[in-house]
Amino acid sequence: MTDFTLNNGSSAIVPRGCHRNSHHMLPVTDWLADLPTDINDSDLVEVQFKNTRKGFYRNTAKLPLEKGTMVAVDAAPGHDIGEVTLTGKLVAKQMQKYHIDLSRYTIHDIFRIATENDLRKLEEAKAKEHETMIRARQIVKSLGLEMKVGDVEYQGDGTKAIFYYIADGRVDFRQLIKVYAETFRVRIEMKQIGARQEAGRIGGTGPCGRELCCSTWMTNFHSVGTGAARIQNISLTPQKLAGQCAKLKCCLNYETDTYEEATAKLPPRSTVLQTITGDYYFFSADPLAEKITYSTDQHVPANLETLTIEQAREVIAQNEKGIKPAGLGGEQTSVKAVDISYQSGDAGDSLTRFDKKRRRDQQEQRGDKQRSRDNRNADNAERPSRPNGNEVKEQKTGRPPRPQVARPAWQGDSDGFTNRRRR
Repeated sequence: MTDFTLNNGSSAIVPRGCHRNSHHMLPVTDWLADLPTDINDSDLVEVQFKNTRKGFYRNTAKLPLEKGTMVAVDAAPGHDIGEVTLTGKLVAKQMQKYHIDLSRYTIHDIFRIATENDLRKLEEAKAKEHETMIRARQIVKSLGLEMKVGDVEYQGDGTKAIFYYIADGRVDFRQLIKVYAETFRVRIEMKQIGARQEAGRIGGTGPCGRELCCSTWMTNFHSVGTGAARIQNISLTPQKLAGQCAKLKCCLNYETDTYEEATAKLPPRSTVLQTITGDYYFFSADPLAEKITYSTDQHVPANLETLTIEQAREVIAQNEKGIKPAGLGGEQTSVKAVDISYQSGDAGDSLTRFDKKRRRDQQEQRGDKQRSRDNRNADNAERPSRPNGNEVKEQKTGRPPRPQVARPAWQGDSDGFTNRRRR
């Protein structure tokens, strides 16, 4: 074992205490790795398998185990292959963190340190996981079940497969297990997980640029509400608040308590600051900086002034005594309308150049329509008039048109009606 001593020689960094394999999730640092063996002696060992699945075992054979050692453990029945991630007295602390009761939790034994044959079988089993997952999803779709197979994990000896699925409601997969057993010829175990657990198993990078918390250190998932975003003045945009799992980001809860404590120090938002020049209403606040911004209008920012909590409380105390100060005396922030007609030295940089071009195009289109309308009227005026129906008929038959005889209108009496009917 090689120790890396710091420059001042006060302490050392033990490489076996740090987790140097970045391809594993939920790494653990053994802070007691540099202590003597007799002080840090314990037969409990934490073993990690694929992704975030971990288990606790006993080293009854007193094997020389260190962080990163591949071991074969009892899987009852069969055996599984995993990597040692923690040894010593910190394993008991980890079990307390996971709320594991030793009186009810069955702790299996570690068989041996993994051999080359064990590692070869493990690699063969891992090579079948992706193909098995695709086939498993097709079977679920053919059976019409409302569930999604998120991941498949084979046991180290290849005799058992764990299917991790996501479902909103209760699923009757008794027929599914029979089909899986006939198709894959292994023992089947179904485990239901949530959307956050699926994201932790898959892994990824968050918008902060770091690995997902659920795949690096988070083991317990707490409920997250939009109230955490409101108290931190975060925009309630679903695309910004949602994480890789399409749920609210877990990191919204990290600073909620701090914001709640800072917000409790602020005066009530409904308080109106009265001055000689006018009233000021609450506009916004920065709880961590302990500053409040007030506006002379309730709905739009106007004549903004930023005060500290002490200054705001002083004005409130004066108003309660019936005194109106001449002004707030805070940091004034002027809000001016943006002049969109600004012209720079280069005419091509004008902000309104697109508007001018649009108006010019509209005028040209109106001019073209008017010219086409005038031309059409001129053509109609020069064109000879077409003969009416009677003239055409006269030219064809050679006979004069039939005279139109005016019929007497009905005057409302019986004679007029009778005469018209006789005709």
